[in-house]
Amino acid sequence: MRRSRLVVLLSSLLLAACAALTGATAAHASQLAATGGYVALGDSYSSGVGAGAYISSSGACKRSSKAFPYLWNAAHSPSSFAFTACSGARTGDVLSGQLGPLSASTGLVSITIGGNDAGFADVMTTCVTSSDSGCVSRINTARAYVDSTLPGKLDGVYSAIRSKAPNARVVVIGYPRFYKLGTTCLGLSETKRTAINNAADHLDAAIARRAAAHGFVFGDVRTTFTGHEICSGSSWLHSVNWLNIGESYHPTASGQSGGYLPVLNGAA
Repeated sequence: MRRSRLVVLLSSLLLAACAALTGATAAHASQLAATGGYVALGDSYSSGVGAGAYISSSGACKRSSKAFPYLWNAAHSPSSFAFTACSGARTGDVLSGQLGPLSASTGLVSITIGGNDAGFADVMTTCVTSSDSGCVSRINTARAYVDSTLPGKLDGVYSAIRSKAPNARVVVIGYPRFYKLGTTCLGLSETKRTAINNAADHLDAAIARRAAAHGFVFGDVRTTFTGHEICSGSSWLHSVNWLNIGESYHPTASGQSGGYLPVLNGAA
């Protein structure tokens, strides 16, 4: 009995020590991010397509002053801020055109990438314009790419980030589920919506695995977007918009501030 109490006591002390260490590490990372520079990389989910208020100098990259990187910078005032995320970016675009601001003094890096490599836009176009079977078939092709090819491309990007910013806390942020299921909703069938959500989960899982392998933090926005999917009645995502097709299936300004920003705050 005495031995059991001793084990419990030692276990409690060990857990307390681990909690304190984890808290200290997180605090140090946050301090480093605030005092060092912040660099925001990635695709349209980072640039802020769909949020409006685009910065004119960003051109076709459509960087928004309502995008989560811009909001994080405004709230935390890091020593420098480089916003190189660009609409339509793939892994190769990050490598060729976005990494310039990274350095040993960079304290925080955020990135969303992988969706365009996997053919996100074509998947959504196919699902909107074709049958259930056509949608599912296109999704299966994308899933196969995520399994076979995307991991290597993500490794290339993550390795380059770590090489150029060896001291940075790197937060890799995923993608939301797009649809609320089990409810009446005009537009896509339940079969298509389920397949699209499952594909988002599959992509996020692949991204999270590669991020962890590089010692990066994965930021999961599926939690913050729960209850705010398309068909929820309180959506933080644009549905298909034939008048502005580029904004379709992208976060609104509320999705950036309520869905993405809290995840970066919690991870940084």
